[in-house]
This record gives sequence, C-alpha cells and structure tokens, in this order.
Amino acid sequence: MKALEGIKVLDMSRILAGPYIGMMLGDYGADVIKIEQPGSGDGTRKWGPPWVGDQAAYFFSANRNKKSLTLDLKNEKGLEILHQLLETADVFIENFKVGGLAKFGLDYQSLKEQYPRLIYVSVTGYGQNGPDKNKPGYDAMIQAQGGIMSITGPQDGMPHKVGVAIVDVTTGLYATTGVLAALNHRHQTGKGQHVDVALLDSQVGWLVNIAQNYLANGEPPGRYGNAHPSLVPYETFETADGHIVLAIGSDEQYRKFCIMAERADLWEDTRYQTNHGRVSLRDELLPEIRKTMTTRRSEDWLNSCAEITVPAGPINTIDQVLEMPQIKARQMVQTVEHTTEGEIKILGPVPKLSETPAEIFLPPPALSEHTDEILAGLGYTSDEIEKFKTEEIV
Repeated sequence: MKALEGIKVLDMSRILAGPYIGMMLGDYGADVIKIEQPGSGDGTRKWGPPWVGDQAAYFFSANRNKKSLTLDLKNEKGLEILHQLLETADVFIENFKVGGLAKFGLDYQSLKEQYPRLIYVSVTGYGQNGPDKNKPGYDAMIQAQGGIMSITGPQDGMPHKVGVAIVDVTTGLYATTGVLAALNHRHQTGKGQHVDVALLDSQVGWLVNIAQNYLANGEPPGRYGNAHPSLVPYETFETADGHIVLAIGSDEQYRKFCIMAERADLWEDTRYQTNHGRVSLRDELLPEIRKTMTTRRSEDWLNSCAEITVPAGPINTIDQVLEMPQIKARQMVQTVEHTTEGEIKILGPVPKLSETPAEIFLPPPALSEHTDEILAGLGYTSDEIEKFKTEEIV
C-alpha cells in the first residue's frame, strides 16, 4: 500500500512551486491529474535549453508521478468535465492570481460550498490577504524582497541570489506539509479547508535563525560570504590545490583541528577556546587559519579531518554530486521510461519511508498523454472524446 493511496489530486498549477506540491503528493502514491491548456500546456515544457526531445528538461524536474489532461476551462463542456473530476477529488492545487479563478466559479468559496471535503491549495506571491496580495511574485524578486539576497554573497560585493529557485521549492515543501495536515484534519472532522501559501511567507519562514537573531538583538545581519555569523571557523578555505569547507561546530572539534593542523598555539591561546571568543575575534583568527590551510592539499585535509571526526567537505560540481556513490546508494538519480523520449534520468524522491516508500510510478507526462484514459474513466465514449478534441475542448 502507498502512503497516499486513494487520494485524488487535481493539479491546475504551472511553473515550479505548485507543480512541486503535486509531484510530492504523487511520490507518496496519490493519483495526480495535471490539468493543462490544450495545445500548449505548462509553460515550463518550453523552458529550454537543455531539451529532452522536444520537451524542456525543466518540466521534468517537477512533474513526475502525474497524468496529463488537457482541458479548456473557457469552454462550458471543459468546465463541466472539471466538475466531474472535482466530485471525487481530495486536493485541488492552483497558482492563479488572487481571485483569478472566481470568474469560472473555481475560487475557494465557490468550491467549498459544492465540495466541503475538498482541500483547496492556493500558491501566490504574497498570499490571499494583505496590501500586496494582487502583486505578481517570482522567485528571484522574492529572494531580493524577502531578505535572502541581503545576506548572500561576498561581504564587500554585490548581493547574490541562490543558484536554485529556492523560494519556489520551499514554497512547494511548505504547501505539501500543509496539505498533509489538512488531510489529517479532514480524517478527523470530515471537513476540507483552504491552504493559502505565499512565496514571500515561505522566504521569510526559511530565514530561521537569521531572522530570529534580528528579533533578539535588533541588528540587521550583513553578508558573510561563505562564513557563518555565529560559528568560527565555519566557511570555505583555500587549500594548496583548491577549496574545501570546514564546518567546526564545537570547542572540542576546534581543539582537535588545531592539534591535527599543527597549530596548537591557536588552541592554547585561551581567547580562542570558546566559540564566543572565536566569533568575537574572527578578524584576527581566520587569517591564521587561512594561512595554515594553504599548506596542504584538499584531499589531505579532508582525510585528516575525517580521521578525527571534524566536519569538512569538498566543494563538488553538480556532475560530481550526481556520481557520488552515496547519492546512487540512496537512489537520488533514477532511470525511467518516458512515453516519447525513451529512457531518461530524473531525480528521485527524498524521504525514505520504511513501510510506504516514496517511488516514481510514472514519468513526467507528455502533453495530453492521459486525456483519453481519464475521460473514458468518467464514462465518455471514444466518439465523444474525439469530438471534444475536434472542438479543442481537450
């Protein structure tokens, strides 16, 4: 049995944050129908290069474990078909602008009256209320507005965004936990609810300790490059042949590192024996550590740190990451058979559940791949389905 077996999800979202929710629910075994515009589909299908056949690789990143149904909601019959699906749906995902679905009668209040058990998920830039609710929101601008860029990048350089669309991804993660909570609430009460998730809220939410530090001391944090505001030494260091990350999180780890590095003097100086002291005196301590780190090769440092259980790691490129034996052992890269493109490699699910493991049951779908199957399941004949296609309803 799958963890979410029997849960039916209608995913009307596009791009990344919304589709990520549907994908994760699908990983846990939910039956996810991706509803797309006939002829064009999700915009990320064309967000290339790179391409896999005529599909953009981007689309594959958030749409595994889904079936594709194309449906023109501006057509009365298309809307009727959607309502047939809603009659048995458990979760409805949308990322239209606030109020954008009201004209179709597909807003939360309308569907709540018709389908009181439905869990309705809205993903927007700023949420369903507040002075900015009608503004559009996109990952890069939310990274800037939400504060992460102010603390990312070199101390004296330009602010940097994170290299992945991290706001979209974390919004998808927050929303998924909201859906699971809502499903449990419905299990207890029989009532659905509105899961309202905003990109900006998500960005602020994952400021975690940085935001809490400000709330505690009232001091806006600055940029530390690859360093840590509360731990020293905890950053990237140049070695004799490259760079590694040293992540010392305790006084004992620091002591062991100093002895291994043949810099006992940096431990014997009592000013550096506590993390508080090291943070306060980072400007005089770190130059000494940097000078020492350049005396050995990266591999030597990594091996020596591993022997004394001091956290240190290489700075891998993406190709190196995806070839790591540990990543392969954890099945984080999987090969699936795509309908039109043959064998393709995609990332695998992250959580490893012992009894109901998350799995890839379906490859990312070709546009409209499952339209006939879904409509037939609703009782439509092959002749009726062909007529819908001729009229561009599906």
